[in-house]
Amino acid sequence: MKFTRRTILRGAMAAGAMTALPRMTFAANTLELGAARIDTLSDGNLILPMGFVSSDPAAKPILEEYGITGPQVEPPCNVTLYRDGTNTVLFDVGAGPDFMPTAGKIMEAMDALEVAPEDVTHVVFTHGHPDHLWGVLDDFDEPIFFNAAHMMGKDEFDYWRDPDTVNTIDDGRKTFAAGALRRLETLEDQIATFGDGEEILPGIAARMTPGHTPGHMSFEIRNGNSSAFVTGDAIVNHYLAFAAPAMASGSDQDPDLGAKTRVALLDQLASEKMPIIGFHLPEGGVGHVERKDDAYRYVPEA
Repeated sequence: MKFTRRTILRGAMAAGAMTALPRMTFAANTLELGAARIDTLSDGNLILPMGFVSSDPAAKPILEEYGITGPQVEPPCNVTLYRDGTNTVLFDVGAGPDFMPTAGKIMEAMDALEVAPEDVTHVVFTHGHPDHLWGVLDDFDEPIFFNAAHMMGKDEFDYWRDPDTVNTIDDGRKTFAAGALRRLETLEDQIATFGDGEEILPGIAARMTPGHTPGHMSFEIRNGNSSAFVTGDAIVNHYLAFAAPAMASGSDQDPDLGAKTRVALLDQLASEKMPIIGFHLPEGGVGHVERKDDAYRYVPEA
């Protein structure tokens, strides 16, 4: 298994022009997994109020230890790209242009790796939140990854596809439900669903990790003797989620279930020493879990 961290610099400049578009930087990690390759693609970042992290007073000293003292956080968004020579798989697709101006940058990141939308054979969703799903359609409500099969866990699909979800979800997430419903209605005939434990593609197994959303899925990828775990938002940050995994997270729709899932998952990942790819983890999102005292810490791969 080989890790490479790199910074990809891409700029747009007309030859001989007096002005140019701003240079953009996309941080990415690469993990060689047997004969396959995993890249993380930056979709930009979110800007979230601190309530999406935690409202527990016990969180404050942990946050301060990580230098987080302001009223908001700006988590990165890392889309996972898996290529095994046959399949080119995106795990989630980013936020698209309609969620936050700081996100929705996946197309620039793909261009930096010289991967075109038509090259993608499969789009696999961890869950239906905007920063993971909303980038699936273009301005004409056509699938951006038009050659790809689209896949989502059945429980997750059924939850967001239900027109009543917008009436039962909390007020702060009603736009999440409306946006997911519109996109999944458009894609309905093109989405295959799957259950916990299914091998959805050769070497890729679905793992139910609920709490963040009702049917949230993570994925264990194996190629040769190597493996890695795509966590989605089952582990949503590199500070509280590791240092206090049993603490309720404001980003989880079911905080108690989310904490239970997180505690069990971190124990498994630390025991198995399996590399992880986290959607909102720093420095490209590729690292591993280590035990620290009675909790854990996130270690980015060098």
